[in-house]
Amino acid sequence: MLDSMGTFHRILMAFQRASGILLHPTSLPSRFGVGDLGPEAYGFVDFLAETGQQIWQVLPLGPTGHGNSPYMSYSSMGGNPLLISLEQLCDRTLLQPEDLGSLPEFPKDFVDYERVIPAKAVPLEKAAHTFRAQASDADRDAFQHFCVDHDFWLDEYAFFMALKQAHHGASWSQWDVAIARRKPEAMAEWRAKLADDIFCHKFFQFEFHRQWSSLKQYANERGIQIVGDMPIYVAHDSADVWGFPENFMVDMETLNPSQMAGVPPDYFSETGQLWGNPTYNWAELEKSGFRWWLQRLKALLDYIDLIRIDHFRGFRAYWAIPEGEDTAINGQWIEAPGEAFFETVKRELGSLPILAEDLGIITPDVEALRDKFDFPGMKILQFAFGSDNNNPYLPFNYSRNCVVYSGTHDNDTTVGWFHTIPDYDRSRLMMYLGCTSQAGIHWDVIRLALMSVANQAIFPLQDILGLGSEARMNCPGKPDGNWTWRYHADVLTDEVRHQLRELTRLSNRVPAHWD
Repeated sequence: MLDSMGTFHRILMAFQRASGILLHPTSLPSRFGVGDLGPEAYGFVDFLAETGQQIWQVLPLGPTGHGNSPYMSYSSMGGNPLLISLEQLCDRTLLQPEDLGSLPEFPKDFVDYERVIPAKAVPLEKAAHTFRAQASDADRDAFQHFCVDHDFWLDEYAFFMALKQAHHGASWSQWDVAIARRKPEAMAEWRAKLADDIFCHKFFQFEFHRQWSSLKQYANERGIQIVGDMPIYVAHDSADVWGFPENFMVDMETLNPSQMAGVPPDYFSETGQLWGNPTYNWAELEKSGFRWWLQRLKALLDYIDLIRIDHFRGFRAYWAIPEGEDTAINGQWIEAPGEAFFETVKRELGSLPILAEDLGIITPDVEALRDKFDFPGMKILQFAFGSDNNNPYLPFNYSRNCVVYSGTHDNDTTVGWFHTIPDYDRSRLMMYLGCTSQAGIHWDVIRLALMSVANQAIFPLQDILGLGSEARMNCPGKPDGNWTWRYHADVLTDEVRHQLRELTRLSNRVPAHWD
């Protein structure tokens, strides 16, 4: 079981009245084309502390795969090497200043992943080779301890990524048959052949862990907790599915998912949503005492303080679509052992601070599962004004045990949303807010959330800055151009800081030591 005092601290922090900001680290300023864990990350923490925020929510931190989406990761337990600060590698003499000077100029307003990924790979690999050749005894010991402590997932992940490189980025289901099916002779042969590449990927994870742990400690010391995001499903093309195929519904003849995740047809889509992730082999997982899941949660808690579970309803029942289907129409609801799972988690790891993403059509049995374990649900203000007064997203219908958002990474920004909703909804919103001017509507919505009874109130940084639809982080269903938004350091002005700080103070969400 996790340390009891650590668990108590997490629970205490999880349920206090507080507020915070949603910002993925890729959106931070940096001269290397993508936000990283360098100086600007520490500057953002200082901004949070100065304005009385106690929460920094991030998207999944894993190494991104198809479409650069944090929700389609090559590992559910690893970190994204793209976030490693090259400046910190220079500080540790694993790189030289000229290694950074040779990098090209990158856009400052968005991440150009096609240019950034290969450009950043060169200095990262050089740092790995330098570490292997010149690391001090203390650093070698630290690396060895990291590898031992994370051996459950690290060995398979590093091997998987080296194999992907050797197969020119192809999905594991398209690799040579013997290694795709993990035949012992092929595994031994490839491990020997790719030893150097495997080491590099282990080093990247070691360095990510070192840098992120330092940043998290810096935030925690300033009273700021990290909320991390855990997608319920993992990508088919991942170290998780290749390394632990018994835990997933995978056809080992075709190597494709035999059962795919998604959601059924609804008002928004007459064919539903076919996500393509393999569903879980819950019978096998339960037989093992949910060992893989427990390891996943422990790995995640190594990086964050509170866990937001995406698609929480999938722990009660999930929409399963047979192999070969092109839409989600022919799926079926299958019950999941959510109660047994969370009972096991509580017994083995303690009462964890879990936030349940309970958006969409949620049935009473899903609510019962959420409430049995006292998990806070989510309230989205952008969903509050399109129906009658029974709308559960209207603040007067909240319970305290919830988290209110102006919007999430999947929504338009508040300003963008405000200018696209129907006139009737816009008038109803302004009447509810008691405002007559559309200027500063983002602050009016933020104030509404802050003044609610919800224990936590969280806002995307784009809403704090009053940005329009051009700053949207993700548009579900849009295949390209997502996850790219970045901000400039100079937009966190004295005026923004003052407004956020005073609203946070007025709503009684500042840290106790501010009193």
